[in-house]
Amino acid sequence: MTASFKGLVTALLAFGFFSTHDAVIKALGGSYPVFQIIFFSMLFAFVPMSIIMLADKAVDNFRPHHPWLILLRSLLAILAMSCGFYAFTVLPLAEVYALLFAMPLLVTVLSVPLLGETVRLQRWAAVVIGLAGVLVVLRPGVGELTLGHAAGLTAACASALSSILVRKIGGEERSAVLILYPMLVSMLAMSLTLPAVYVPVELGDLGLMAMIGFLSVIAQLCTIFAYRAAPAAFVAPIQYSQILWATLYGAVFFAETPDIYVAIGSSIIIMSGIFVVWRESQENVSKRTPVLKTANPRFDTGPQPK
Repeated sequence: MTASFKGLVTALLAFGFFSTHDAVIKALGGSYPVFQIIFFSMLFAFVPMSIIMLADKAVDNFRPHHPWLILLRSLLAILAMSCGFYAFTVLPLAEVYALLFAMPLLVTVLSVPLLGETVRLQRWAAVVIGLAGVLVVLRPGVGELTLGHAAGLTAACASALSSILVRKIGGEERSAVLILYPMLVSMLAMSLTLPAVYVPVELGDLGLMAMIGFLSVIAQLCTIFAYRAAPAAFVAPIQYSQILWATLYGAVFFAETPDIYVAIGSSIIIMSGIFVVWRESQENVSKRTPVLKTANPRFDTGPQPK
């Protein structure tokens, strides 16, 4: 089995796990507040992730070189997770993915002022077309715009900013710092909300919350392996396979059928995102390859490849 094929299979597994993770969030969203779901899922994710990080003999301390930027990344993670989890609980799965898939396009835009990336006409055109696809999904003035739509777009924006931040400081910070600090801050912030929002958790539902946490860890580790086993340009477009899982889970478990606007808009966004990835992979096109280097195009506070 070639390395590229291993990378392909592992990436498909990773995004399948992520999609299952999101479907479980949606299933729990009708019974529990979003902050409570985040707290318990992060708590269960923190245990295995801490073990993995502490087992890394290369890590001699957990002191951040950029504490304020690490704090900013942690706050962005809280915002992205809160908005993303909420969007999954109130919108059809495929519709949320269509909004989250705007993230690579936003990374491209933000990389210009924040990373000094040079973006030429073709990538700008792809970004504009992709963002037009977002408007097709939202169809302002025709369809009803809800708080869920605003949350989905906010999650995409916060995730894009977090990704840019990791690209800016990732070379100077240990992976353990980039991973564990945001998880700790997220759990602390969510724990402060529990007295106001807590709903008694049934044992089976607690198991589902643990499942969210473990799926997040497994999926992100699979993502890292995929990026190490195969070229980034080969792996990155596979994130869009999540729309297939979303359609399947939505139909089977939630009686959801994406309408024609979501289907058309998603297709536009996906094609634009794939084009951006392809352009970045070409020689002498992208100085910093911000989208290609975004191994985890999600709102989870998970690991990035080295």
